[in-house]
Amino acid sequence: MTYEEYLDEVTTLIFEKYNLKDSVAIKLVMDAQNAEFFVRHDDDKKLRSIDQAHKDAKTIYEAYAARSQRK
Repeated sequence: MTYEEYLDEVTTLIFEKYNLKDSVAIKLVMDAQNAEFFVRHDDDKKLRSIDQAHKDAKTIYEAYAARSQRK
């Protein structure tokens, strides 16, 4: 899948698996992208798989949950 499709997939997984609003899922992926979380994915097509998307969605969500608990 393309890089953009991959980001869409991760966003959708965060929305569906963690019951967040679509706007929150989009913001989480955008924040991760701004923090250069996806740089390797842009360079290496092998990292843009469904299995990796599930792993990345979990990692991004857990970071969000950890930040939310500190507030």
